[in-house]
Amino acid sequence: MDPVTENRAPEPLTEYAHRLTRRVRAIDRRHPLLWDLHFTAFWVTAALIDYAGGGWRHNAHSLDVPGWLLLTMSLGLSVPLVRRRAHPGAALAVTIPFAVANAWTGAALQAALLQLVLVYHLALRRPLRDLWWATALVLAPVLLSAARHGEGTWDQQIGSHLLSVTVAVLIGVTVRTRRGYTEALEDRARRLETERDQQAQLATAAERARIAREMHDIIGHNLSVITGLADGGRYAAAKSPERAAQALDAIAGTSRQALTELRRLLDVLREEEKQQAELTPQPGLTDLDGLLDGVRSTGLPVSTTIHGVPDLPPGRQLTVYRVIQEALTNTLKHGGPDATAAIELSYEEKASVTVTITDTGHGHPADGPGRDREGRGLPGMRERTALYGGTLEAGPRPHPEQGWRVRLHLPEDSPQ
Repeated sequence: MDPVTENRAPEPLTEYAHRLTRRVRAIDRRHPLLWDLHFTAFWVTAALIDYAGGGWRHNAHSLDVPGWLLLTMSLGLSVPLVRRRAHPGAALAVTIPFAVANAWTGAALQAALLQLVLVYHLALRRPLRDLWWATALVLAPVLLSAARHGEGTWDQQIGSHLLSVTVAVLIGVTVRTRRGYTEALEDRARRLETERDQQAQLATAAERARIAREMHDIIGHNLSVITGLADGGRYAAAKSPERAAQALDAIAGTSRQALTELRRLLDVLREEEKQQAELTPQPGLTDLDGLLDGVRSTGLPVSTTIHGVPDLPPGRQLTVYRVIQEALTNTLKHGGPDATAAIELSYEEKASVTVTITDTGHGHPADGPGRDREGRGLPGMRERTALYGGTLEAGPRPHPEQGWRVRLHLPEDSPQ
């Protein structure tokens, strides 16, 4: 289709017709009986004009029909239209005696054609199997007229009327199909809108969980490091002021780092400043040395063992980093003054990696409330691990060893 033709504004007359149609349908939905009365009154008036003006004489087979009977048949064929939408079958049945009288007397009133309106509404609202008996009822007076008055051939009289009934049925079926298609489209649009809202809610909940994990990782780890440094500085203040000053410098550096990460996270959340947010990457394996140096500065010895060559995508690097950070944070919180930690990383093919973090803490027991079991630490680590189909094990080391062990395994990265 030509883009110029496709984008062309509708003609004023077409637009006016659509607007008028929408208004009429709106009035009909609000006041259906009012529209039915107006529609019926129009055709009753037309039938009475045909009767009173003598127009029926031009098509009549017999002019010797009493006036009262003509009036009765005119009303009997037009007034039932008021129930054409609510009960089209019953309305058609009511008109049949008057149609038979019209055919028997030879009056041939044009009001008999109003039965086609009822046939249309039957095709529009009722099962199609009802059209068989409706067609038979409408054609019966035609057969009676042809048999009694015998003007014209049978195929002309019956064929022309059958064609009219067929056209009415086809129009009704077409409108019915169009309405069904429109309703299906509207229902699909409503379902898509509901699904879109649900997806937005799920995305919001997932984003909140992600932000909660990031906040926990940033604040929990850095505050634990700051606490450890403050305790060490307090003990060193009396004997070694230089060590105390170093601890204060480390506290200041850690605090600045935490503030920088929080500021970065909050910048991302600001819709109006989204374009100005600092595009700093998330921490990865290259930041592990800085993380371990900060932990060691608090007095917690940390040893590392690496097998293989690291080759992980950024998402997996962030997961490994956060799991190590959370495990060391829990050791700082609950390991006690003489605790040590060991990290073993094993890099395998296709971005598979296994990380084991163990400590020798003598703090809270494994079943006690000290370890972060019901907070956001372990659930956050498990959620990160589940994103890559991995497994995470966290619990006390087997007897007689003491301390805690966290083991993370991310399987091979299968291509999508």
